[in-house]
Amino acid sequence: MTASTGVEGLSDIAELQKQSHPIRGIVALILGVIGLVFAIGLAISLGAADISLSTVWTAITQFSPELTTHQIIHDIRLPRVLGAALVGASFAVAGAIMQGMTRNPLADSGLLGLNSGAAFMLAVCFAFFPGMPYMYLILWSFVGAGLGVAIVYGVSSLSKGGLTPMRLVLAGAAVSALLGALGEGIALYYRIGQDLAFWYAGGVSGTMWSHLRILSPWILVAMIGALMLSRSITLLSLGEEIAIGLGQRTVVVKVWGMVIVLILAGAAVSVVGAVGFVGLIVPHFTRYIVGHDYRWIIACSLVYGALLVVLADLVARTINPPYETPIGALIALIGVPFFLYLARKGGKEL
Repeated sequence: MTASTGVEGLSDIAELQKQSHPIRGIVALILGVIGLVFAIGLAISLGAADISLSTVWTAITQFSPELTTHQIIHDIRLPRVLGAALVGASFAVAGAIMQGMTRNPLADSGLLGLNSGAAFMLAVCFAFFPGMPYMYLILWSFVGAGLGVAIVYGVSSLSKGGLTPMRLVLAGAAVSALLGALGEGIALYYRIGQDLAFWYAGGVSGTMWSHLRILSPWILVAMIGALMLSRSITLLSLGEEIAIGLGQRTVVVKVWGMVIVLILAGAAVSVVGAVGFVGLIVPHFTRYIVGHDYRWIIACSLVYGALLVVLADLVARTINPPYETPIGALIALIGVPFFLYLARKGGKEL
């Protein structure tokens, strides 16, 4: 480590500490958890058949299979709401990691080809391997997510001037459109459009306990890995040269970070479909509150990402009963203007 790099790194860390707000982080986490618990209770309670919160609590703590309301809560609503929370947390944490590692405030699994790659691979699985167990669908979602991001980074790196935030986003949009068109073409040719409609529209209505049992360990391990990697991502967000100067093995951090992102995005898409913008909106919101320390950004993104998708699913079920509005469309109503706002600022932070 050169003297100049070391001094620059220490000054950047000092500046980072000034911009970090641990007290705000604690308060934000507490409020977020309270809000998430309340939203989960509300989402379980409201629907085609409104159920009181006291009945929800009784069904969770003293489940009785003879009662219809308990069956509705246990077999339909509870796995659906928990699935929405897991999906939201996964997309948000994946977006936070990508933004920190690439120093690209426009980074998001939906904008950089991961979601469309996973959805494309699901189309291939439905067409050529019908009846594939859900466990293998998740694994192929990981492969598809990796394929999508590899193509995006490959196309971007071939451009003159190298990787820039806007080039990554443009390449991601082009690759996402290509993979989406290929997936739809496969769906039309092999007549599996009805099977894929759920994933392309985006929704958690089909989530079952069997899905959560397979999905939860993957997401839990990836979340723990993200929290363990958060300090290294904070240093990497200062710049690769500074991170190396401060003793970080940046290649190892990037490899593990990308593995975590692939697991989170691939698992989430296998449940909810190619929903975008969660990983773009939530990390910016949490960064605005807690500062630039990714230990707080990732922790808060986990909670507020879950809260966003749980609320979006609740609105999707209640805005036009008995029909459901796709979650992806609802989140896009917020995400598209937010993305245009960031793009207008040249990809700068809030």
